[in-house]
Amino acid sequence: MELWFSEMHTPDVKMSIRVDRQIYTEQSEFQRIDVFESREFGRFLTLDGYMMLTEKDEFIYHEMITHVAMASNPGIKNILVIGAGDGGTVRELTRYNTAERIDMVEIDERVVDISKKYLIQTACRLDDPRVRIYYEDGLRFVRKTENLYDLIIVDSTDPFGPGEGLFTSEFYGNCYKALSEDGILVNQHESPYYTDDAKAMQRAHKRIHEVFEICSVYQVHIPTYPSGHWLFGFASKSVDPLNEDLEKWNELGISTAYYNTDLHRGCFALPNYVQKLLKAGK
Repeated sequence: MELWFSEMHTPDVKMSIRVDRQIYTEQSEFQRIDVFESREFGRFLTLDGYMMLTEKDEFIYHEMITHVAMASNPGIKNILVIGAGDGGTVRELTRYNTAERIDMVEIDERVVDISKKYLIQTACRLDDPRVRIYYEDGLRFVRKTENLYDLIIVDSTDPFGPGEGLFTSEFYGNCYKALSEDGILVNQHESPYYTDDAKAMQRAHKRIHEVFEICSVYQVHIPTYPSGHWLFGFASKSVDPLNEDLEKWNELGISTAYYNTDLHRGCFALPNYVQKLLKAGK
């Protein structure tokens, strides 16, 4: 009998992956955690039945959530990552010798434990000496912080369940206070394609735009995410991602599979329908 994992993208659309075996399953205090093995995508992680990453395409997400900001401000030293218990975002950040402090706040310790055991590809740098992991709510964590971080990356789940508080006006306001004068906020910004996802994207963009002087959106193609068309938000007090000298990033010699500085400039050029949604959301 064939085993398939299916995720409903809308009530009328679902994505299915044939599964060789289910490696692990657990109901943690916060969510159901599953790890599967598949021929096409390798191992993949789901939370409450929603795809978080696959070994085959996770590099796209994790490179684009990190390197756009790091190239925009080569002076980034102190970094806060909220969510990201699988370790992929931290893995990319530890490639920068200039990064001195990487604090990761993850509400569910079991996601980290399971990723370390079954998803070594992404969780391989969580033991880097610059990384400190805090197991608590990200919203509460940033409330206690002021003018500390040069970069905050919100690598959250979708805006419901454990990740719901990371899409509120209060949260974005607290992130603003926690950032230094050249600070940058990057967040996963949902998909603009399906109606419900687009509405969540509009709400997040409106709330961030109300707080930050510079507020942009860039796009990426991730095959296993709903519609494949995904957005990230880039917000800052003073750093414009398109007005910076990106050649400094090229001089670092960091090898990437997706990100490059030409793509950096191009990913902020959005289709008309996305531009219309963002304007309407404001």
